[in-house]
Amino acid sequence: MNIVYKCTTVLILAFLTVYSITPFIMKLAFKTNFLDKPNFRKVHTKATPLLGGVSVFIGFFILAGYVILTNMHSLDIPIIGYLAGAFFIVLVGVIDDRYGMKPLVKLSGQSLSCLIFLISNDLYTVFGPAYITLPLLVIWMVGLMNALNFLDNMDGIITGMSGILALGFYALSFISSTPELNAQANFISLLALIFAGAVFGFLPYNFNPARIFLGDAGSMFIGYFLSTMGILVGDLATASTGNMYFYLLPVLMLSYAIFDISLVSFTRKRDGRKISQGGKDHSTHRIGTAMGSPKITAILIYLINIILVLVTILVFKIGSSTLLILSTTIFAVIFVIFGNKLDQIPIVIPDNQLSKLDK
Repeated sequence: MNIVYKCTTVLILAFLTVYSITPFIMKLAFKTNFLDKPNFRKVHTKATPLLGGVSVFIGFFILAGYVILTNMHSLDIPIIGYLAGAFFIVLVGVIDDRYGMKPLVKLSGQSLSCLIFLISNDLYTVFGPAYITLPLLVIWMVGLMNALNFLDNMDGIITGMSGILALGFYALSFISSTPELNAQANFISLLALIFAGAVFGFLPYNFNPARIFLGDAGSMFIGYFLSTMGILVGDLATASTGNMYFYLLPVLMLSYAIFDISLVSFTRKRDGRKISQGGKDHSTHRIGTAMGSPKITAILIYLINIILVLVTILVFKIGSSTLLILSTTIFAVIFVIFGNKLDQIPIVIPDNQLSKLDK
């Protein structure tokens, strides 16, 4: 099958699948009272369906099955492990959305999904012995799952952002492909395009004003996808260049998500508030206050991530590890300055955190 036809097909079919099934998922959420109700720390003002992550995952899973059935990719241990890890983290998220979950239980579920992926894809020794590699990569994956969970606080933000990043991962895998690495690049390309189509198919329902939310199931699935793609693309780029520094590529491309969780963690810790306690103090909330529009805020976040994707692709295309390190450092400095500016914007602190500060 022609590569252009294959890529276009999975992208469009994933989009149409999620776009078509989401209205039914919304009806199911209303019938089962699977709703996100407004409270003091949330932006929305009415009960909203909370099964968007299930819709995205169903579309992703269906298209992964299509890819296997049409022989675009074989049914092997890596793809089974990938889908099993994804299913498990969505299940953890659904339970959390419905009943709530203690942080340690949630962390255990996230870690188990990471191990399923890492072991099935034979990635537990990329940085040396397993006792070194596994903790590093589990921290990376769990960190991004929670970063995306944190960042899912305004309509359409991480849905559109993750679709842009998925296309970036597709581009990196395409550039990295060589005859020897074709199977590995093909695996990444197909998953990236399926995911991009799925989240873009969901975006019309999730963009402001959102008619359905991703929920923890969706935000953690997105975190799972981005973190696994980061590992796979880093491994592919390193194999194609023979340079371990190219594991920094996903750090550069995903730096906005890393920036947001770093900003929130730092400011809450500095001010004596719980890091895990929700509130309207994320970069998106601060930008939204400055811009006065959730739509403009979402578009600005998309543009930032488009820039990150383009810079990452350009740096990799040039093939200079020195430029990669320099670019990552420059963006880190830019985000520190940006964070300092955002820190000056007034925020809303929840009452349960204000009472702690008053003590």
